[in-house]
Amino acid sequence: MNKERLLNNLVEMLKIHSPSKKEGKYASYLVELLEGMGASIYLDEGYLQYGGDSPSIIAKFSGDIEGDGITLAAHMDVIEPNLDVEPIIEDNIIRTNGTTTLGGDDKGGIASIIEVLRTIKEEKISHKDIYVVLTPCEEVGMLGAKHFNWEKVPKDMMPSKNMVVVDNAGAAGIIAHSAPSKYDIEINFQGRKAHAGIEPEKGINAISLASYALSRMDIGRIDDLTTSNISTISSEFPSNVVPDMCRVTGEVRSHSEERILEIIESYKKICEDAVEKLGGIYKFDYKCDYPVLKPKDDLSFAKEFSKIYEEINVPAELKVIGGGSDSNIFAKQGFNSIIIGVGMYKVHTVDEYLEIDELFKTTEAIIRYIKKDEQ
Repeated sequence: MNKERLLNNLVEMLKIHSPSKKEGKYASYLVELLEGMGASIYLDEGYLQYGGDSPSIIAKFSGDIEGDGITLAAHMDVIEPNLDVEPIIEDNIIRTNGTTTLGGDDKGGIASIIEVLRTIKEEKISHKDIYVVLTPCEEVGMLGAKHFNWEKVPKDMMPSKNMVVVDNAGAAGIIAHSAPSKYDIEINFQGRKAHAGIEPEKGINAISLASYALSRMDIGRIDDLTTSNISTISSEFPSNVVPDMCRVTGEVRSHSEERILEIIESYKKICEDAVEKLGGIYKFDYKCDYPVLKPKDDLSFAKEFSKIYEEINVPAELKVIGGGSDSNIFAKQGFNSIIIGVGMYKVHTVDEYLEIDELFKTTEAIIRYIKKDEQ
């Protein structure tokens, strides 16, 4: 690879402002770049359904070797504040001046992918088909991936099922292969209003209902692969009114959707106990935000990629993670994803930085993975 070019390209992209739902300028930049490298392009217009301005991008680089190819994926949006980024390079670190996020999540991943493609093209490396999938709005609930209309994708542009998502935090060599499903929950407790100073005994305090229930729920780390969190409790009334409404929201995550549903049923039972003891009623709603990510090949793809890292003396670690990403959404479409990193640290904060050597290591690993088909 050309390390100087890779780093210059990353800095150039970091300066293009691309927050969620406003990635259009960056998407146009990437389409022009990919077309200039000889890619066929397909643009998905799912953004029209959620008020964004950027399509999801599929780019195809046709290979000269038969067989299933590979898909390289990343997301285009960044976490704010990210306007007017000033990248600072010091030794092995690229960071900002501390007033903005860096945007290495996930422009570091995209820069790696672009350099892989340039190297493959310049060195005339024989390869199977290479697909690139770039999505908007990953950081705000994977909206680009969720609204992707796969039925409209032309058959010859349908990406290969083995997918490398270059979007993991931490060092090169960490290969995430499994991630949990997440269910969002909302509980609305309804009590009865009354004057808090004159006749409070005639009221049913909805906040008390919520408190009674929440104090009995198993929240936090439930087991090795299951977590739960309550994120909001809202009820705004004057101090002289017994509140009759309280809304609670949260989530449950697990690598087993059966386990998630077990937890939710236990929460419902606790809410029933609360209204039986204190009065009032409750309404419990829940929905799956994204499904479980699991390997579809008994980890053979992940293990194959780990060997590539080891060939370049990068320690490889197969890992189960607790967060969700586009990979979870793509799994439902049949993609077999691994998630790898390029040295991103303290992501989603103004202290975000990227270790340049880790960026180079992962870029080299992807090139070597593709190049193995020559042999």
